[in-house]
Amino acid sequence: MTSSRNNAPRRYFVDAGGRRVLIGLTPEETFEFERLDSESSPAQAGRQASRDGDAPWQVAGERRWLELYEKHEGAWKVWMAQSRAERPGGFNLY
Repeated sequence: MTSSRNNAPRRYFVDAGGRRVLIGLTPEETFEFERLDSESSPAQAGRQASRDGDAPWQVAGERRWLELYEKHEGAWKVWMAQSRAERPGGFNLY
């Protein structure tokens, strides 16, 4: 998940079908997350995410985005901990 040129770990992996998938999500969930993430939301515009005037689909979309993000983030943290534990000599910045 890392390259020798860039030691920053990637949040995606390539599945058996050759698709880029976010760690912890299915290919379908990754597609849904990216779609939701690319849509403009009130929270991205610096406004409160769940105001009374927001359309119900916006609030539902934001809720779903957060569910997928939390699922990915939890799996990402586990993956990072496992990756650190597997590195010989521990973490090294040099």
